[in-house]
Amino acid sequence: MATVSPPWSYTLQLPRDPRSPGIGRVTLRSVLAARGFAGAIPTAELLASELLTNAQQHTKGPYALRIVHLGEPDRFRVAVWDTDPRVPAGFTGDGATVVVPPADDDECGRGLQLVRACADSLGVSVLRELGASKGGKLLWAECRWGGLR
Repeated sequence: MATVSPPWSYTLQLPRDPRSPGIGRVTLRSVLAARGFAGAIPTAELLASELLTNAQQHTKGPYALRIVHLGEPDRFRVAVWDTDPRVPAGFTGDGATVVVPPADDDECGRGLQLVRACADSLGVSVLRELGASKGGKLLWAECRWGGLR
């Protein structure tokens, strides 16, 4: 008889420190390996790396990595929350993604293109400060991995 695991999630609070994206990647690898998603680690690590690095480079406060099982056996979300409510270029005002390739001579702007190409879906939610919420935004990428039994 097959057993069904309940959905799970992990959140890692990170200080604004240049070592934090690396700590987030190590945590992501450990969580996914422990949860049976080892084959999805390379793609998930690329997604997390881009989102964590953006939070480190473009915001002034702390940020957090969140890894969430989405209820389906083979689907999970990698998300990064930060304190800055500004939505990055490449998203519309409602959080939908649009493809806006950077100019050939731009030195930035390719990270979210990589995330968009590797994730099954991508989005952003602007969080308003309500009660215990700290506001900011949540950038997320969803993955489906067919390696689970």
